[in-house]
Amino acid sequence: MKKKLDIPYIILFLIVSMGAVIMFIPYLWMVLSSLKGNHEILSGATNIFPQKITFEGYKTVLNDAPFIRWLINSLISSTLITLATLFTSALAGYIFAKFKFRGQKLSFILILATMMVPFQVIMIPRYLIVSDLGLINNLFALIVPNLISGFGIFLAKQFIEAIPNDLIEAARIDGAGEFRTFWSLILPQIKPALSAVGIFTFMAAWNDYLWPLIVLNDLNKMTVPLALVFFNGQHLVNYNVVMSAGVLIMIPVVIVFLVFQRQFIKGMTMTGMK
Repeated sequence: MKKKLDIPYIILFLIVSMGAVIMFIPYLWMVLSSLKGNHEILSGATNIFPQKITFEGYKTVLNDAPFIRWLINSLISSTLITLATLFTSALAGYIFAKFKFRGQKLSFILILATMMVPFQVIMIPRYLIVSDLGLINNLFALIVPNLISGFGIFLAKQFIEAIPNDLIEAARIDGAGEFRTFWSLILPQIKPALSAVGIFTFMAAWNDYLWPLIVLNDLNKMTVPLALVFFNGQHLVNYNVVMSAGVLIMIPVVIVFLVFQRQFIKGMTMTGMK
């Protein structure tokens, strides 16, 4: 017996596929442009594929600037920010979800309020604090202000609230301390939420441009978003070099997403259900 075609599903699939292709075109254009010479790009040719494939842009990125050093700086800062945010978000979410204390609701509201304040408002106070700590032109100037995430705390709290209190009480009866309960019982059950927070945090830290531009002055302390400006000449933009740098910058983010995509999709689905 033949199954009937699900027309609405086919239409929805085609629409989503077209949207995916349209969103993918700029990335494909960036990769193909990185394989062109700068003269070919500036000539205004409409062909998307390179007439002559050249790796001149990649050679310039790797040889004319400490790009590998910038890549390592971004990896170190983004990874430490992500790990610290995951830990603080899970711990604070556990406290707000399973403990009662004076000022709990007010404290949580204040944390959520931090998500509504534009960065430009706190940029100067943050710079003054970092300067007083002696962290200017140091990678810790990127890490220290980003150890806590209001969004991460909110998402972790929502997931932890769904964990039965009886399960936690059973762990306490068995002699587990609060931190052991948190580490062995709570964390494994909120992996989808932490994966979502981790991806968002890593991408935000990796792509951050304005704050590193303000606090980093040494060439060897720069991060990869600043590389895109570094390769722009005063009178002539080396588009193939900029595109090559963009391709190299994008690779770690794609790897992170591919590694955690299953947990990320699960976390976003469960968040929508909540």
